Amino acid sequence: MARGLPPSVQLTAESALCYPPCMRRTSLRLIGIDRTTPLSSRLRLASCQAVSGFMNAMLLGSALVGLLSAESADAKRKPVQRPEPDLRIVAVTVSPAPFSPGTGSLDLAVEIELPKELNGATLLEVSSLISSRSKRSMRFLSSRQAVTVQPASDPPPKAQTAAASPRMVVKLTWDGTDQTKQLVEHGRYHYEVRAKLLVAGENGPRTQMVSWPKRGTLEVK
Repeated sequence: MARGLPPSVQLTAESALCYPPCMRRTSLRLIGIDRTTPLSSRLRLASCQAVSGFMNAMLLGSALVGLLSAESADAKRKPVQRPEPDLRIVAVTVSPAPFSPGTGSLDLAVEIELPKELNGATLLEVSSLISSRSKRSMRFLSSRQAVTVQPASDPPPKAQTAAASPRMVVKLTWDGTDQTKQLVEHGRYHYEVRAKLLVAGENGPRTQMVSWPKRGTLEVK
């Protein structure tokens, strides 16, 4: 024990090693540990300091990992919102509803809103994937045609003419068969329609703009 200290504050070299670094230095000075301290006491002090540094590093690393995880979770919860393209699918009309395979065909009338500036686009491609819930039955439909805009019989007012965008209606026909050319079973089917604007390229038509998909369901009885 250190001389001249009350019993309540007398410290040993071993007990001082358990104090925090800032208090440990003061405690060691109180009990007279310096360069003349035995090597064993110095080694214990260095070991304690190394363990303390390692624990601080571990705590800092855990805090950084938690911060990065929180930022990653926030990024997943907040997806980037992209503006809708000028090529839009306005509506999809299915007829007849419900549809009975083997008694005729089903038509999907797809109304497309074209951009005001075509920028050289000459072809419009509309496609649809029709599939059952189990994905066992599916059929892909596609139609490609030249971009043609029919003029309105009664021109709208000037204020509406400046804001109006040209539109086309494309019809897709389904005969009620799946990828194996067999008639599909009764049930509810899903469809997903997409539209593309194509421009002529050196190696054939290339995609200029793609619309957001339009999804819906249809009944097969």
